[in-house]
Amino acid sequence: MSEAAHPAAPAGMLSRRAVPGLVAVVAGVAGYVVASGSDAAEPKPATAAANGGGGAGAGGGQRLAGLAEVPTGGGLVLDDVGVVLTRSAGDEVLAFSAVCTHQGCTVGSVAGGTINCPCHGSRFDAATGAPVAGPAKAPLAPVAVVVQDDTVFTA
Repeated sequence: MSEAAHPAAPAGMLSRRAVPGLVAVVAGVAGYVVASGSDAAEPKPATAAANGGGGAGAGGGQRLAGLAEVPTGGGLVLDDVGVVLTRSAGDEVLAFSAVCTHQGCTVGSVAGGTINCPCHGSRFDAATGAPVAGPAKAPLAPVAVVVQDDTVFTA
């Protein structure tokens, strides 16, 4: 009696040998993306005075919020676009990714000079995005913004 050979995998399917290699490649790419984002430069504040007036969104950026919506000494979390805006004084507005660098939760609030993540207690400096408490070790990624006609836009 002869044994029947195992049939080849159907076209378009991976063999068991190919799966670990694919997993390693995907993990490597994901690691590179995370690592390259952690060395981001400190954001530059956007101010209405520095950006002049006129027009909708410098360079066609996305409207994020009206300046009056971002409280002085606080901030505004924009869940729908994944951005948190902070405002230290006057018309100075900074923006960061709203995704916590610890485990990817969306930050929940800006208060007392910090951006706060409700999931595991990480807190980030509202002026720099640097972690100041909790398990997060990497800063929030800066987002470039401009203020024009009392409106905050992505740059």
